[in-house]
Amino acid sequence: MSADWESSLERWRSAGLIDTAGAERIRAFEGARPRTQGLRWPIIIACALGALLLGAGVLLFVSAHWDELSPAWRMMLVLLMVGFFHAAGAGAMGRFDSLAIALHAVGTVALGAGIALTGQIFNLNEHWPSGILLWTLGAALGWVLLGHWTQALLVAILMPYWLGGEWMVRMTGFHYSLPVTAGACALAFTYLSARRGPADSGLRKALCWLGALTLPPAVVALAADSWRTLPPATELAGGWCAAILLPLALAYVLRGRDAIWNVLAIAWTLGLPPLSEGHPDRVAVYGWLALGAFGLAAWGIRESRPERINLGIAGFALTVLAFYFSSVMDKLGRSASLIGLGILFLGGGWALERTRRRLIAHMEAEAR
Repeated sequence: MSADWESSLERWRSAGLIDTAGAERIRAFEGARPRTQGLRWPIIIACALGALLLGAGVLLFVSAHWDELSPAWRMMLVLLMVGFFHAAGAGAMGRFDSLAIALHAVGTVALGAGIALTGQIFNLNEHWPSGILLWTLGAALGWVLLGHWTQALLVAILMPYWLGGEWMVRMTGFHYSLPVTAGACALAFTYLSARRGPADSGLRKALCWLGALTLPPAVVALAADSWRTLPPATELAGGWCAAILLPLALAYVLRGRDAIWNVLAIAWTLGLPPLSEGHPDRVAVYGWLALGAFGLAAWGIRESRPERINLGIAGFALTVLAFYFSSVMDKLGRSASLIGLGILFLGGGWALERTRRRLIAHMEAEAR
């Protein structure tokens, strides 16, 4: 039993929350439990980085010697590259599960490289979204057979990539990517809202991280997106239906009736392009972004999710900073602009951190 836990137990006994006999029973119970092995996070980080470096090294080696190989050797390398990692993962299963999961994930990543290289070897007709679709199906098959959250995460990344690629290929002559950026933003909200509580699975945690990492760039891309001409009405309707309905359907699968709050997030997403029209430096855009940041923090308070509060506060800070650089700083002199920037960082940072702590404390009080 750790010293911190012992000190907490003594503090509870001194406060009269438990009696001496109860404290001794707790000590006896905890002492009889088998001790868990530590170093979980270092092992996970080592496996993740090792798998990443191993896959990158293999791909670099293959690319460096690719031109020297005959088509037969190229095809053999592609098959070995995919099969070796999955076979190694199967061999490690039951002995070192974290390593097995990492190796199977590298094998699925290598599958994407194998699909691309196979198309190059046989000079297949180039339609690159079809290759992404095959990669997605391979990851989905790995998820069904293995049940690893890493395989499901690859599906969550590759599926929208394939849909966006199909749209961009079809819209080559129109330069109209708004459904793609709006769909990516809506899907990021869905991934971010996947977490429900402490007992969440590894997949839900990974989706939440994926949503938190992709939401800021998706919002920026949506605000800066512009278009020249509109595509035909049927394709336009199909693209927007996919951009709105697919994230909503996934939100319903993940959250049930609570997906109504994802409807509000998607409504905010759809309100951004008409305000910006490809000009993200408009004052109305900054106001809309600030409203979205407040809404995200309020959503986190309602569902007791601190990551949404933190991301909302960070989004508001970035919005204020971008507004200062684009609309205020160039109207001041050098010294005044730097002084204002320093005040903004110091005063704004203090105020936002104070607000963030109050919001999290309020959330924790509401959750009790």
